[in-house]
Amino acid sequence: MTEPHRAVISRLSADFAAISAYMSRVSADLVELDRLLAHQPQPQPQYWAAPFPYPVAAPQYAVPQAPVHRPPVPPPAAPARPPVTERSENWIGNVLAVAGVAVTLIGVVLLLVLAAQAGILRPEFRVAAGGVLAASLVGAAVWLNRRPGGRVGAIALAATGVAAAYIDIIAVTTVYQWVPAPVGLALAAVIGGGGLMLARRWDAESLGLLVLVPLLILAPVVTDGVTLLLVGFMLALSAASLPVQFGKDWIWLHAARTAAASVPLLIALTAAAFDTRDDLRLALACALAAVLALTGGLLLVRRTARPAATAVLAAIGVVPLLCVSACVDRLLAALMIAALAAALLGIVAIGDRLPGVTVAVRRVWSALSAVAALIAVVVAFDGAVAGPVLLAMAAVVAFAGRGNLVARWSAMSFAAVGAAFYLDAAPPRALARAVELSTGASVSVLISSVLVVAATVAIAWSWTPVLAGNTLRVWWSVAAAVAGYAVTTFAVTAGVLVGGTGGGFFGGHMAATICWIAVAAGLFAFAARRPKAQRSLPIGGGLVLVIAAMAKLFLFDLGTLDGIFRVVVFIVVGLVLLGMGAGYARLLTQQDQHDELPV
Repeated sequence: MTEPHRAVISRLSADFAAISAYMSRVSADLVELDRLLAHQPQPQPQYWAAPFPYPVAAPQYAVPQAPVHRPPVPPPAAPARPPVTERSENWIGNVLAVAGVAVTLIGVVLLLVLAAQAGILRPEFRVAAGGVLAASLVGAAVWLNRRPGGRVGAIALAATGVAAAYIDIIAVTTVYQWVPAPVGLALAAVIGGGGLMLARRWDAESLGLLVLVPLLILAPVVTDGVTLLLVGFMLALSAASLPVQFGKDWIWLHAARTAAASVPLLIALTAAAFDTRDDLRLALACALAAVLALTGGLLLVRRTARPAATAVLAAIGVVPLLCVSACVDRLLAALMIAALAAALLGIVAIGDRLPGVTVAVRRVWSALSAVAALIAVVVAFDGAVAGPVLLAMAAVVAFAGRGNLVARWSAMSFAAVGAAFYLDAAPPRALARAVELSTGASVSVLISSVLVVAATVAIAWSWTPVLAGNTLRVWWSVAAAVAGYAVTTFAVTAGVLVGGTGGGFFGGHMAATICWIAVAAGLFAFAARRPKAQRSLPIGGGLVLVIAAMAKLFLFDLGTLDGIFRVVVFIVVGLVLLGMGAGYARLLTQQDQHDELPV
């Protein structure tokens, strides 16, 4: 091999050595980059070293070359293991934990109740065993929560311990009666509130649910049914769980807290409905539940993304107070329900100045206020008085709340219930056959008839801005029909009250027909004074009344009325129709000429 060949081989050997060193550096940098990415969520900028310079070999001839030594290649580093993340959505573990809570609490109930019935162990040992078990479970939960992956188990253990302690206090107070009821309720509130504070500290809504829901089911087993003392314990638990929700959007815990207070009360009210004795303490418990519900709603609606749902849950919480007439006198019940309606109306009135009380919340509580007012009237009065009162409320609400959707629907609800009482006192058959009523009933029907007309007109007027076209015409046609029925009932009832079932009945129908045609004449006169674009509605109403009056005149009055009544009604109606035709045509011509004058 010649010297030039050796020189070429030397250069190639040096080049390969440089390439090997460069690849070793790249491999080491890649390993380091992989390690950094595995430990840091955000990539860090990497600064790469300059490439390894290729050695430039000068041509050498007849010079012996020293052996080239390659730099040692560092072994590739092992890739870093990714950090272990906790799988909090392991549904199998959650299901097993919930099952463990249920089974353990059932065991505690069996220990405190069935073991006592069977004479197993002394009461002191049973209560002590329940307390030790509860404390041990809570302590184990605190320890387990500090361990990796122990959150699910810690929540289940803590919920079981708190619920077991609460059941223990209930048994001590109700079953064994070792402590007075006020002391037991205070201890229960402390244990419930302190235990549920773990839910707030651990930010675990499920912990609160696992305490409230099992207690709602198992507590009546301990007390052998829903008693007034059990109602007190559940109210204490509901009140103790309210501060836990401050600053948290825990809608399901709010629902469970509401159910814990409301469900036992509704069961107790159902039982009280079959008892003739009044229970003022149960009524006070209903009032306390309503206060808790509204207070909780006002406090929690400030920091929730679901204000309407929170308002609905608060409304559910006052349902026992709406049913309080099952346990106390109707007058006291009506006053309590009316106070609730007034409180809700006051909250709605200043709702725009309260934080979190949105339009949806105000609508929910406005509807609840209307329902409470309706129930208060029905509970307080009999039908002869309740009907006129509800009709008057419908007229006032429709007139005052014309621009409010809830007010319009509330007015319609009041009017519907009031009309039901009205139809019960003055059914349609009373217009076909003379029926003599008592003086009180007749006065009630007369007042109700006037209020039906007022409420019908007010409701139709309140809906006019939101209706148009044929819908508006149909709406006013229905209102005219209802008002016509009320006018006829008023005339016939007044006639029978004054003149008896003979001449008074005939005179009433004669007056009703004349009233119909007179109202039609008034509508035509009103239409003649309106611009052309605004005449269709009153003209349509007037035509409907004319058709109705003519139908009544020939289908009923002609065959039913007798003597002078038949003669008078035909003559008067005919003269009014003649005057309507002539006067309307003249007024219409004058109005059209006035509209065509240049401005």
